[in-house]
Formats: sequence, structure tokens, C-alpha cells
Amino acid sequence: MYLAYDYPLLSAFWTMLLFFLWIMWFILLFRVVLDIFRDDRLSGWAKAGWLVFCIVLPFLGVLVYVIARGRNMGRREIEQARAQQEQFDDYIKKTAGGSAGTSSADELAKLSEIRARGDITDDEFRRAKELVLTGHGAGVGGSGSGDSGSR
Repeated sequence: MYLAYDYPLLSAFWTMLLFFLWIMWFILLFRVVLDIFRDDRLSGWAKAGWLVFCIVLPFLGVLVYVIARGRNMGRREIEQARAQQEQFDDYIKKTAGGSAGTSSADELAKLSEIRARGDITDDEFRRAKELVLTGHGAGVGGSGSGDSGSR
């Protein structure tokens, strides 16, 4: 009940500001430490030196690191994000491309185009469509190869 009188609103704002500055400080410290380990151009001794400097004198070490090497921190982070995105894209292409290739809807659209051109009859279209819908057709041109692999 008397807490509002002992802890005025301005003190609450100062406390929140200091709390968020403290959190920002730790975020910056962790980003600097991660950047030290991420940089491939630094030797092992240079990484150890920067790490000891940032641990023994954290405020001064982080400040000096950001001044001396801060320009390339963003570049290294972007390079790592691009490398991760490329690995993810390659994984998706390998996983999705290797299992299905084309979807049933794509195969049915190709069959419709072939029938519209008059290359296959309606009966051949119906049989090929049944194969695609049941999952036994390997594609438009190779509908017979799907049955031979399942026996």
C-alpha cells in the first residue's frame, strides 16, 4: 500500500532503463564472443587473446573489439546466414526433388495436353489417369515402369 510512495514513478523508469541496458550489454557481449569464434581469418592465438581481453576487462574489451573489428561483424553474420540458407535450400531440393519429382496434378496436366493435341486416345488417357491417381505411374512417358518396380 505504501510501496507507491516509497518507489516513485521516475525510479521505476530508471530501473527499467538500467535493466534493459543490462540485457543489451549481455546481448552485445555474447555477439562479440560468437563473432570471435566465427571469424575464420583470426588465428587461434588471436581468438584466445580477444576472448581473454573480453572476459578479463569486459566493458573495455567489448568496446575495443567493436571499434577495431565491428565493421566486419555484420558481414560475417550475413555470410553465415547465406551459408545456412544455401545448406537449407540444398537439403530441401535434395529431399523434395529426390522423392517425387513432379506431382500428380502436373502429370495430369501433361496428360490433358497430350490428349488435346491428339497424341493419345481417350481410352489411353483414362488408363494413364488411373495409373497417376493410384500412384503407380512413374510419369507421362513411363507409366509402365512403375508397375515393374513394384513386383
